[in-house]
Order: sequence, then structure tokens, then C-alpha cells
Amino acid sequence: MDDTVRYERFPTQLVALAILLSLSTYAIGAYILAGFGLWVAILYLLYCLAIELNVVRRSCVSCYYYGKVCCFGKGKLCALVFKKKEPRTFTERKITMLDLLPDMLVGVIPILGGIVLTVKDFSWLILALTGAVVVLSFGGTAVLRGRFACKYCKQRDLGCPAQDLFEKKARTS
Repeated sequence: MDDTVRYERFPTQLVALAILLSLSTYAIGAYILAGFGLWVAILYLLYCLAIELNVVRRSCVSCYYYGKVCCFGKGKLCALVFKKKEPRTFTERKITMLDLLPDMLVGVIPILGGIVLTVKDFSWLILALTGAVVVLSFGGTAVLRGRFACKYCKQRDLGCPAQDLFEKKARTS
């Protein structure tokens, strides 16, 4: 049994770090994709917004942190925009890696774009920014979630589909 203390309210510095991580990934991704035209960068930012709204609409509305300060700053925001749903709609949800694909594309799209731009017309700046997106969207997110968010989240004790997916994946690896 995990006896880690769970946060009732996540520390402000951690919430700020999580928000900064996301916004940095979106901004750098948009900058990279602007190499294909401003409209591509705008479409990417709209995609990021749609992904964020989808998470809030599908998960946050029935999470323990609805109306509270969660690690990602969405609990309070969610309560301003959407009505609370029955908690079991979240805890009974089953997700697969395929369900996470739209979220992963937030990082993958600018990485692929950066690779194409670097091959087409080499630029150290685009190469460095592409590397930054790799680090932020995969490394940074993994560390943030694994060491700080999920570890101290009360929802994991109630039931979390993502935790179930990753623990099952870890057990079968």
C-alpha cells in the first residue's frame, strides 16, 4: 500500500511549473510550425486549445480536484466553465494508449515539423527548438507527472484510468 501523503491542494509553484511546461511546449511548437506559414501555427494552437478543452470536459468534470487546485491548474478552471459530473464517470473510464494519441500529437507535430524544416533548410535555431520540444513534451511531462503530479494526487486513491493504464503497462513490460 502506498502511504504517500496526497495533496488536498497542490502547491502554487508546482501548478505554475506545470502550466509553464504546457505553454512553453505550445509556444515553441507554434514557432517551429510558423516555418510552414502563420496559418499552420494558428491551427496548431487551436489544436492545443481543443485538446485542453477536451481534457477538462471529459476528465476534470468528474475528478476529485473539480473546483480545487490540481497540479495542472484545471480543477478551478473547469468549475468555472463546466458542471460537475458523477465521479464514477471518471473512475470507471478505461483508456488505452490510442486514447492518449491526440495529447501526444501536441509534441509530435512540432517535432516532425522541425525535422522537415531542418532537412529542407538547416537551421540551428529550429534544431534546438525541436530538441526543446522533445525534452519538454516527453521528458518534462514524464517527470512532472511521475514525480510530482500523480504521486501526490488524491484521485489515484479513488481510481484513475491513466494510473491503471500505466501501472498495467509497467507490470506487463
